[in-house]
Amino acid sequence: MLQEHAKLLALLKETEEIVGRKKLQKMVYIAKRLGQPFREKYQFHMFGPYSEELTLQIEEMCQADFVEELREKKAGYYQYRYSLSSKGEQFLAAVFPEKKMLDKELLRALNEKSSKFLELVSTILYFDALTKEEVKTKVFKLKAKQNYTEEDIEEAYTFLEKLRH
Repeated sequence: MLQEHAKLLALLKETEEIVGRKKLQKMVYIAKRLGQPFREKYQFHMFGPYSEELTLQIEEMCQADFVEELREKKAGYYQYRYSLSSKGEQFLAAVFPEKKMLDKELLRALNEKSSKFLELVSTILYFDALTKEEVKTKVFKLKAKQNYTEEDIEEAYTFLEKLRH
């Protein structure tokens, strides 16, 4: 259990800060699907793959002061910023040796993208057993409110290919 928490702390260490709960969810899901050692279980939800387990782990780490959570009021909603606290850094050093660190380049590439884009990428990965055309149909149906275009979907596939190599 502590190892799973430590992996999330390592993610925050490598990215320095993640802005948004949805973005954090998508980053962990995509990283897991691309071979990073995350074990959280995911189900398809309103915004794509979602892990209640991950939400609980983050809450626990915030309560333990391992993760700093900054809540910002935006236009009609709250946005959360997550970063590793000094107490979290000490815990991480004790239970997760440097040699086991995560793929920095992958995590930073994910963190540079918007949560909307990562929602698309994670949805594509979630339905990767389908053909590309079937995935497009799913995206247009399930994500109609996001107004994704054919170009957005192509960009997401290209991004995934780049991450895989």
